[in-house]
Amino acid sequence: MRQLSEVDRDAIRIAQDPHFSRWLEQITATGGCTHPVHLSGSTTTLDGTTGEILRQYDTRDEPGERLLVRCRNRRATVCAPCSRLHAGDTFHLVRAGLMGGKNVPTAVRNRPRLFVTLTAPSFGAVHRAGERCRPRRDGGACEHGRPLGCGTEHAATDPLIGQPLCPDCYDYNGHVLWHAHASKLWDRFVIDVRRRLASSVGLVQSGFADHARLSFARVAEYQKRAAVHVHAVIRLDGPDGPTDEPPAWGTTDRLTDAVRASAGRVLVRTPYSPSVGGIVFRWGAQLDVRPLHADSAGSGDDAVAAYVAKYVTKGASETGAGTDHKVTTRADIDTAPVSEHVRTLMRTCWRLGGLPEYSSLRLREWAHTLGYRGHILTKSRAYSTTYAALRAERAQHVGHTEIPGAITDAHWRYVGSGHTPGAALIAAGVAEDVAINRAAAAESSQPGGGAV
Repeated sequence: MRQLSEVDRDAIRIAQDPHFSRWLEQITATGGCTHPVHLSGSTTTLDGTTGEILRQYDTRDEPGERLLVRCRNRRATVCAPCSRLHAGDTFHLVRAGLMGGKNVPTAVRNRPRLFVTLTAPSFGAVHRAGERCRPRRDGGACEHGRPLGCGTEHAATDPLIGQPLCPDCYDYNGHVLWHAHASKLWDRFVIDVRRRLASSVGLVQSGFADHARLSFARVAEYQKRAAVHVHAVIRLDGPDGPTDEPPAWGTTDRLTDAVRASAGRVLVRTPYSPSVGGIVFRWGAQLDVRPLHADSAGSGDDAVAAYVAKYVTKGASETGAGTDHKVTTRADIDTAPVSEHVRTLMRTCWRLGGLPEYSSLRLREWAHTLGYRGHILTKSRAYSTTYAALRAERAQHVGHTEIPGAITDAHWRYVGSGHTPGAALIAAGVAEDVAINRAAAAESSQPGGGAV
């Protein structure tokens, strides 16, 4: 035994435990979650009329007197099993708003729908992939003596991609403050699209809600230069949402025109700072607006939903734009495993976060995400279903049904999280089995899948 590793010794200890089978059931129920939450407590389900006890559960009967539940972290770098589950939920959430399902009528497929990409403005020249990076016939150098151009053909994996040609010329203050105001700019963009749709048909702006409703789901993505841009599915419905047809004037062309006009018009101003000044932010010059057309297979809608679902599982460290954990001191930034460009952005967050005029932006608290504090995925209320509804549907599918008219008395408390070394090894095996089974199921569902 002494020659075995600590992980192996711990795994043997767990396997020899009399309650091992029940413990393995719990691990399997979490899908092999990497960092499960440990709960202690009980639930009692009573008949709402008679007071009769219908169902009772207490963790005192469990191994270690605790119940393991999923951590539900969306980041694949933190917990791959929970990340895969979150990606699946996101796919169905976005797809339902495009094609129907999950209590959303299939008629939404025929509504005006757009897939829109809004980018960040430029904060300085950065290296690019593809053909020659930034060719300049006249050469030249910036005021800091660095070349203004780059004639290299960078490979897609070149770490220089997204890095500034001259860090001293790069507007790090503007980059960080852009992130802090990006969500507000999106809110103003949505409001302005509604206003432009209303004015285009002679309606007063306050009357738009009586005729139509704008529904959306949007995801924030970090570009190679570590600047957030936005992908959004935008749909036009009637005033009651997905169950209501839009008015006759609600066409794809009119929605496209409104989106393009609003993207170039809306702006947001930063608080004035004696050291930075006041900055006006708009969306970047690159704008992509693609109509989504209903087809027999819905392949385009599936592709959009899959793209969004894939991105929401990426953590900041995976995209190279920050870290997945908050930094508490400036020294944490110096040791963060990021590029010097990202490290400078984090330091800028820390410096600007100490200025009283920017206190409301909480830049130090969000230095690990380079000042961006918005959610990765947001949607309007009427776009489609919710994560909570999808989780409830999954719970019902596995037999966790609620009893009509019953009253549940629950008492729970947090008692820990994570795995011991041996438990982590066993959980990883469970997660691998789940992933293999999922891949096999997906392959068999394809045309010709499973054929001998």
